[in-house]
Amino acid sequence: MTIVATSPAAPSPTPSEQGIGPLLRGWRERRRVSQLELALRAGSSARHISFVETGRSRPSEEMVLRLAEHLEVPVRERNALLLAAGYAPHYPETPLDDPSMEALRAGVERLLQGYEPYPALVVDATYDVVAANRGIAMFLEGVPDHLLTPPLNAMRLTLHPQGLAPRIRNLVEWRGHLLAQMERQIALQRSPALRALYEEVAAYPVPDRSEPASGPGEEAEEVPYFALPMRIEHEGRVLSFVSSISTFNTPMDVTVAELAIETFLPADPATVKYLQSRGT
Repeated sequence: MTIVATSPAAPSPTPSEQGIGPLLRGWRERRRVSQLELALRAGSSARHISFVETGRSRPSEEMVLRLAEHLEVPVRERNALLLAAGYAPHYPETPLDDPSMEALRAGVERLLQGYEPYPALVVDATYDVVAANRGIAMFLEGVPDHLLTPPLNAMRLTLHPQGLAPRIRNLVEWRGHLLAQMERQIALQRSPALRALYEEVAAYPVPDRSEPASGPGEEAEEVPYFALPMRIEHEGRVLSFVSSISTFNTPMDVTVAELAIETFLPADPATVKYLQSRGT
């Protein structure tokens, strides 16, 4: 298992020539926060927030960062706010293969290895896979080479009609879950690359198939799942997984802020038994 250095995510559009005002107002409206509420959170005044949004006042660099923090603006977009206000970006964007990232790479690799034999991977802001453990290999069996050419994209791999989609028993529900997840991200980020990916995978045809009550290697009785599972065929069995996504707390680098670690937890005893017997 190695961490793959992918190209940096496409930068956000150039900040508006009108300055920080429209950007700040856009983030405030996305968060459904009034000028008064934002002012109280940031230790400012509603009048000052209004002046910043209308271009009558230029906030300090410290104030820009404080407002962004209280509006939970993504790290990449905080840099965009600073640029729009006339300041230099505050957060670096360091490539994953940079020597300064050695501790991060080692820690992530240990985490992924420790999760085996269960599948786990790390993706960036546009779902390109930057690292994965050996448990992911069983998902990739039978997938054509053109979908496995780096950078491997997790959304494309999952929903493409030549990828995992034909093997996912509850594809309609799982596809809806993934598209809704992307829609939430698009609403919070100005990312043309993410929107283009969404439009691509949302347009993939959905196989017209109904899920049988049971299949080879499955229990006939209904399993009371605790979360929406991905039910996928593998070597004559149907395995069930629920996914969990983790991000880094208080990131100070754009690259790190946009990494997500996705782990797949077996959702029923049969899947646990099969994975443990299979090992890695």
